[in-house]
Amino acid sequence: MNKFVFQPVSQVSDAVNDQPVKRYWHILVVDDDQAVHDVTHLILADLEVLGRKIQLHSAYSAAQAKSLLESEIPFAMTFVDVVMESDDAGLQLVTWIREVLKNISIRIILRTGQAGLAPEEQVISQYDINDYKAKTELTATKMITSVYAGIRGFRDIKTILKSQNAFQRLITSSTNVLKVTQLADFATAALNNLLTLMKLESSAVYIVRQETDFYDDCQETYLACTGRFGETPQSLDSIPDNVNDKIQQAFANKDNKFNQEHFIGFYQASAEASSVLYIEFDYAPTHFKRGLMEMYATNIALTLESLVQQQQTHKSQRELLYIVGDAIEARSKETGLHVKRVSLMCELLAVSLGLPHSFVQALKVAAPLHDIGKVAIPDNILHKQGTLNSGEWELMKSHAAVGGTLLDKSNLPVAKLGSRLARYHHENWDGSGYPEGLSDTNIPLEARIMSIIDVIDALGSNRSYKDAWSCEQILAYIKDQKGKKFEPLLVDKTVENFDALMKIRQEYPD
Repeated sequence: MNKFVFQPVSQVSDAVNDQPVKRYWHILVVDDDQAVHDVTHLILADLEVLGRKIQLHSAYSAAQAKSLLESEIPFAMTFVDVVMESDDAGLQLVTWIREVLKNISIRIILRTGQAGLAPEEQVISQYDINDYKAKTELTATKMITSVYAGIRGFRDIKTILKSQNAFQRLITSSTNVLKVTQLADFATAALNNLLTLMKLESSAVYIVRQETDFYDDCQETYLACTGRFGETPQSLDSIPDNVNDKIQQAFANKDNKFNQEHFIGFYQASAEASSVLYIEFDYAPTHFKRGLMEMYATNIALTLESLVQQQQTHKSQRELLYIVGDAIEARSKETGLHVKRVSLMCELLAVSLGLPHSFVQALKVAAPLHDIGKVAIPDNILHKQGTLNSGEWELMKSHAAVGGTLLDKSNLPVAKLGSRLARYHHENWDGSGYPEGLSDTNIPLEARIMSIIDVIDALGSNRSYKDAWSCEQILAYIKDQKGKKFEPLLVDKTVENFDALMKIRQEYPD
């Protein structure tokens, strides 16, 4: 069995066999002397640094330079003349780059033919530059040396910033790491940070989890993927066979493997669950720190395992509550999917009211318990054909208080909400309901929502004492009970979302 928890963001083209895009180191030459541009082009035109060619861009004034620097060109470094349209135009440009443009990555080399106007010691101490050269000393060899140093510095700064940003995303998602809904954010940020730290930006990554229960049934879950596998596969068959074979082999052998093509790490999170991290390299890694990678990946695997366990616990709780609700309804011999429908319809109505997400989800989970008090009602009353007499009706009404009392025994927030649902969902806005005759906003909001949803679904279902009503009849009744049985605002929201509520009934028919 396999399932996919989430689909993370794709980071690379899915055209695996495309030709690689040519990449350059972009260098900006800022000088008002055409000869300087010509010489710079002559010296650097065929230079290749760290596997990339140089692409030069020319600006003849600080104003032209600002325009280019504000463009999308990723300049690695710039040669800036001090004296251009003014004696300190170059110095002002440096200040603008760092303080206005806030570009801390670009490497800046000042060049001057009039050193007396801008003494080196003063300039170096007051301006955020990376080197200062007199034009007479900047020979071809020294210029090439400056370019190597500048580009290496730029590369390292970008690596640090990229790692910092990825780590910041990881920390941000970790703030809510205990929330099951944050599983996708945490896993994606963790993988992206891992790729950045290892300088493996274009690689493909999987995290796969296996869990074997006490019946020896194995469930396989694809927790996360990024890089080339950014599009989560729709089925096991769509995963490349060679990749899946390697992952399955790692589960079988319970070991780690590393070569020039891939890294596979096996992590035993518990006696029942384990994970495999698969990293495929687009090129042989030159700085792959296996020890750091294994330590980092181990922490990712353990954290994700904790989140998955929480998710499973929440899912188990929801399913058990549905089962309890179904059992109650089955005993009533009335509706089969009533609890499912009221749960989804309560969620829809609560969302339309703009209620907090946590409240909406708790309401959705607790909704199946609204009639739990019916376990105390005798079968002869639950199943009676026709109208109940006064004594039977009083006994039937007691299910509200009984349900509230049953759930009062738990301190869990969902149980507390369920208790209020069970006890008060038969209260009416005008005070004519039971068991306590509450009115207006004295009736808890969750019970006011359940009241109108429970009636909508009951009217639309066949019961032992009536046939199902049409949509038109239900809507007319809801409108008629505005300010009487139901809160006016909830009636308005129900009318506004009536078609969506009826669609839920169609999707889960009895």
